[in-house]
Amino acid sequence: MTALENRPRTALLVIDVQNGVVGDAFDRDRVVATIGDLVERARAEEVPVVWVQHSDDALAEGSPGWEIVPELAPGDGEPVVHKHFGDSFEATDLEQRLAEQGVGRLVVTGAQTDACIRSTLHGALARGYDTTLVGDAHTTEDLRRFGMPIGPEEAIAYTNTYWSYTAAPGRTAAVTTAAELIFATT
Repeated sequence: MTALENRPRTALLVIDVQNGVVGDAFDRDRVVATIGDLVERARAEEVPVVWVQHSDDALAEGSPGWEIVPELAPGDGEPVVHKHFGDSFEATDLEQRLAEQGVGRLVVTGAQTDACIRSTLHGALARGYDTTLVGDAHTTEDLRRFGMPIGPEEAIAYTNTYWSYTAAPGRTAAVTTAAELIFATT
């Protein structure tokens, strides 16, 4: 039901699953394994997988922290989008890469829940994409030391809840588990 014309395909978006982003993340190993399973399923179903890699002053491009975690690796021909802002669309070629593949629906995974995941979900919906957040395939670190009023487990639950109630004209927003995810649109 995407608002984007002639864009019937779905893509799996893997956001910022990098050493320096998920190193201290809540339930890191389970979330990374879940994302790995989703990547394999997407590849098997010929669903495009798009990787997003963040850099900024604290996460220098080319540094060990900037690298994608060793458990995951982009496959041959899978695009890697480099970003400097929370929203994966902002000042990147993500939109172009998705348009080239006819993608109008995004399945979103990765980190951090309360930053780049939320920003990208809203950025995608505002740009006309249908968005599905995989509720058990995103994570965040404990940001209370920076003033967040809740811990990572609560941030994840909050994001899953509010995204399941998000809507926009001609677009859908949904939350599902990895086990219940269906890549094909009906």
